[in-house]
Parts: sequence; C-alpha cells; structure tokens
Amino acid sequence: MDIILKTVLSARELSIDGFELLRNRTNVDEVLLTNFTENWIFYAFFVLLGLILFVIFYYPLSITKDLTDVGFHQETEKTRSKNFQKTLVARARRLRSIGDRIPSPFPNGWFCLMESSQLKKGQATSVNSLGKNFAVFRSEEGLVHVIDAYCPHMGANLGVGGTVRGDCIECPFHRWAIRGTDGECVNIPYSKSPVPKLPKTKTYISKETNGWIFVWNHAENAEPWEIPVIDEIESGKWKFQGRNEYYVSCHIQEIPENGADVSHLNAVHGPSIVSGVDLRTTRSIWSSFVQHIWHAAWQPSEKHSHIADVALKHSIRLFNKTEVCELNITTKQIGPGYVQLLFSTNYGRLVCLQTVTPVEPLVQKVVHRFYSPWYLAPFAKFILLGECIQFERDIMVWNSKKFVDNPILIKEDRQVKAYRTWFSQFYSENSIPFKVAKNNNLDW
Repeated sequence: MDIILKTVLSARELSIDGFELLRNRTNVDEVLLTNFTENWIFYAFFVLLGLILFVIFYYPLSITKDLTDVGFHQETEKTRSKNFQKTLVARARRLRSIGDRIPSPFPNGWFCLMESSQLKKGQATSVNSLGKNFAVFRSEEGLVHVIDAYCPHMGANLGVGGTVRGDCIECPFHRWAIRGTDGECVNIPYSKSPVPKLPKTKTYISKETNGWIFVWNHAENAEPWEIPVIDEIESGKWKFQGRNEYYVSCHIQEIPENGADVSHLNAVHGPSIVSGVDLRTTRSIWSSFVQHIWHAAWQPSEKHSHIADVALKHSIRLFNKTEVCELNITTKQIGPGYVQLLFSTNYGRLVCLQTVTPVEPLVQKVVHRFYSPWYLAPFAKFILLGECIQFERDIMVWNSKKFVDNPILIKEDRQVKAYRTWFSQFYSENSIPFKVAKNNNLDW
C-alpha cells in the first residue's frame, strides 16, 4: 500500500513538474514571439526608411504630361472619358482666337531635339519639330548626327528602323548607307558598281551638351553661337535629380516672355502651391496664410546679344507678415529656346535647365531637367515638384490666350516691351511665315 501511495505521489509530482515545465515553455515561446514581432516591426521600419532615402537621394523623378493632361481644366472636368476629353480640348483649340500678325513659329537658334539619355550608342530615332523631319542617331563611337529623315533613294524614313553602322545609318528599305557627317551615300549593298555621285542627304549642325542634343535652326544659314557649358554637369560632379515634360498650346515667344513679365509673378505664382494649379481656385483660404513673394529684373546681356539675364528673388510670406526661405535665382535666356536657371541657397547651388522646342506652329514641347550635388537631392526634388505646380498655372493661361502683337503696356510693363524688341532678332527675312507653316501642318 505504501509503495502504491508513493508511486501515485511521485506521478503527481511529475505531472505538476511537467505542467510547470510546459507552462514555462509556453511563456518562453510567447516572449520569443513578442520579441520577434517587435524586431520584425523594427527591421521593417528601417528597410522602409532605407528605401525612402534611396528613392530621395538616388532615384530621379520623371513627370510627363500630354497636351490634354494640364491647362484645359475647364474642358476636361466635364467628363472622365479620356477620349471625350481629347475631343473637347481639340474643339477648344479650334475655336480659340489665336490673334493677328503672329510671328514665325520657328525662330532662329539652338533647339533641343531630345535628351542625351534617350539616345544610346548605335541607336537611331525620328524627331519631328521646327517644321522639319529629322533622323537623329548616335554612331558606334558615341557621336550624335542629325540629318534629314528621308532617304534620297525612295523616301523611307531613316529614323524609323534605320541601322547604325559606324558613323553611317542604313536605310531600312534597301540598306543604303548614309554618312552622318556629310550626308553622302557610301554603300549600296546590292549594287555591283561603285557608288555613283548622288545628291547628298541634308545634314544639320548639332551639338550635345549639358544633357541635351541640340540642332541649329537658322533661315539664313548663319553661324551658330556657343552654348554655355555647365562644368558641374559635364564633369558629373552634380547629379541628375529629375525632369518634367509638357506640351503647351501657344507661340514659342510667349513662354520665355514670362521672365520679363514681372507683374504676372505675384498674380499667378503668388498663391501657395498647396492651392493647386487651377487658377479658378488658387486664391483659396490657403493663400492668406502662405504666399510666394517674387521680385524680378530682366535685361539683355551686355556681352552677348542673343542672351538675356533675369535676376529673380523668391521668398515665402507667412500670415502676410514674415518672409522666410529666401531663394535667389540667376537666369540666362540663351536664344529663343534654352534657359539656364541657377538656384543659390544657404546649403549650396543647384540648376534647372529649360528647353522650349516648337513641335508645330502653336505647340511647344517644354522640358526641365534638374541637377544638384548629391546631398541636395531632397531639396532639388522639392523644387522640381513646386516648379511643376507653378508651371502648370502658366500653361492654363497660355493654352487659352491669344497672341497680341501690339499689347497695351503701362510704365510698369516696360520690360515686356524691351523683351519683344530683343526677341525680334531671332526672326529674319527668310523665316517661315506663320500662315505658311500652319497650312503645311495639315491635320489629316
């Protein structure tokens, strides 16, 4: 009996010990699970933070908008259908009064055909702008050539399916090889005879600098001026932080004119960027709390007749009292289609490069590219986003205004008059008249 009792007691003690062990084991598992959960959240937070920092510092922004995406809010808000929105925008453009005595849509100067990063070695493409059709290709050595798009043989577009061989481009239709330096045909693969003396394909003066591929357009075939090189970009010292791309329905002269039209700055760009891009609603309650204050001075350069300088000062006014965040911008308008904006801050410098290229008589392709030291990447991207909002406000005006050849100007508008006198140098005797260019641009 004692033996049985001892056995039962021992079993009970073992059972209790086992239960305690199991309970302790459960508590340990719970602690481990809690620690794992807390650590997982901790690690996930740092992974997410690292990803955000990577995007901010090393991933360039790219914002691209078509003609119907911005500036026609009063039309596109009527429907959500993209196709119907395009119809409404096309109708608004057709019914809009464009004005009288409109200058040539294709002035003389350097114009951007594309960005350098968009054309790799051995690649060819077709670009239509300035009333011309270009074939643009990069040789196997890395040099860019710009020639007339159409093969002299039977008219195939060299930029559509053409193959780059050395410094030549082969026509996709019959493989005729056209040299990019002078437009001469150097090889006809199926001909058993030497290549005859044939008319050369027209070549265009081009230049690649500051991240752009430019073409020289001049009605009198005058010699081109030099494009100022930004050493920090060419050397790679400054990093590319992002870009935006817009299509605007207006004459090219009206876009850089904003630099001289200082009175529009506080009217259009004064309201806070948080009030959006639609000019019908930008003067909301937010505008009374935060305002952008602008001071600008435009004048032609004393050294170069084709350059104009703009000194621009920007600050933010809080509650219509205190001005903070002062920003100084030195702007160079280089000919009709290229602008360099240098931002000076307490933390360093950054630059925005703007190109304006006439795609057709009243459609301009506008691209901005931003560069800065790597440590200014967050600030550069913030400036880019703010610039998008401010520029889209301008687009809403440009898309619906008409060109006024002889505007009513008061004393405070004298810089606009000076600008128009300066810009007139980019038209010459043989510049294509607006009506001729418009008639050649048939909408089939």
